[in-house]
Amino acid sequence: MPYAPLLFFAAIHGLIGVGMGAFAAHAMAGAAPSSLGWLDTGARYQLIHAGVMVAVSLCAPAGPLRWAGWAFALGAALFSGTLYAMAFGAPLWLGAVTPVGGFLLLGGWALLGVQALTATRGGGARARGSRSPLRCRG
Repeated sequence: MPYAPLLFFAAIHGLIGVGMGAFAAHAMAGAAPSSLGWLDTGARYQLIHAGVMVAVSLCAPAGPLRWAGWAFALGAALFSGTLYAMAFGAPLWLGAVTPVGGFLLLGGWALLGVQALTATRGGGARARGSRSPLRCRG
């Protein structure tokens, strides 16, 4: 059974990421290159992390893995959201917020690594014969 709250946010991120990517490709043909770049970067990062959030929601026990999922959700919202806002004319000072989202995304990947390391130590999934250090719910 997936962790529904995180799966819900993954779906929202995927929906927005696809929508923004399509909008950038079709409706903003004459836009400034910087605006198109911001939309493209935001959509790419949002979609990548939406997929990761789906995977994490399927394997999210309490602990580092669940925290990683929430770091991905908040990080993608801040990172991509500020890029989208600037692409549509918001003040460029929002660019100062974008790295906060990036640091949260990095933190999510770090927490994913912590989960992998703790799962393989002292009787983790590999010790029980699993090929994966992350054990998903069945």
